[in-house]
Amino acid sequence: MNPSASQRKYLRGLAHPLKPMVMVGHEGVTDPVLAEVERALEDHELIKIRFNDFKEEKKQLCDAIIARSGAVMAGMIGHVAILYRPRRDPSKRRIRLP
Repeated sequence: MNPSASQRKYLRGLAHPLKPMVMVGHEGVTDPVLAEVERALEDHELIKIRFNDFKEEKKQLCDAIIARSGAVMAGMIGHVAILYRPRRDPSKRRIRLP
């Protein structure tokens, strides 16, 4: 999936009121962090990840999370990444991209 610029803008707008669901701390991207990202994406489709540590490497860490989860990045605002992955079952999807 490769959303267009307007679709990414739409997703960023939907993510604006959301609180970060996953925090990346001093241990980095570990298996429990990846499991939490997977669970959050399955439950919500659109999530925010906050980088408390590793702020200089956040782009590389976000790329690793995206590669493992199959999500796409809708945007990065400060130290917060916005990820989107539609549910596998089309009838259960909450977000419809324009």
